[in-house]
Amino acid sequence: MSGLILNPKPFLAGLTGKAVVVRLKWGMEYKGLLVSVDSYMNLQLANTEEYINGECAGNLGEVLIRCNNVLFVRGLKDGEKPPAGTDEAMEQP
Repeated sequence: MSGLILNPKPFLAGLTGKAVVVRLKWGMEYKGLLVSVDSYMNLQLANTEEYINGECAGNLGEVLIRCNNVLFVRGLKDGEKPPAGTDEAMEQP
């Protein structure tokens, strides 16, 4: 496993306003637009889609994810479809 070690607060600040994927400790993933992050690193997402076992389980809209449930946060990979309703999704062909 290779990866770059980053300070989490600047990393999350850099992702604010962009589409992200958040995986919880329990295996669920949420894809949405990162609206804000507080000092505890709680996450607010908009236009959120829930994925369970890789399958879209539904659109949730705006959600708040408490920091202690988060396994990781990442930006979208190249070619990965952004969540519906985000500016990034509207720019895609």
